[in-house]
Amino acid sequence: MQAEKIPFNLALGKMIVTKEGKRLGFVKDISFEIKSGELISLVVKDSTIYTKNLNLERSESNEPLIPYSAIIAIGDFVIVSEEDLI
Repeated sequence: MQAEKIPFNLALGKMIVTKEGKRLGFVKDISFEIKSGELISLVVKDSTIYTKNLNLERSESNEPLIPYSAIIAIGDFVIVSEEDLI
């Protein structure tokens, strides 16, 4: 089964929530491996207090990063698995 492709600009600005409904922030940017095009993580802007308490990797500008492996779905929201963040 191949994942549906979502254009980069449609993912930007979407709210990131856990499957339990906890808000994490909004998609600011997407990091990827240049050679392969493999997605690595989402850069979070306007992160919530809940997000700040998670032990997430940080970007060079100290913004939380959500690993691609934690993403469950992208639609009206970006839904992530909280278990894959911890």
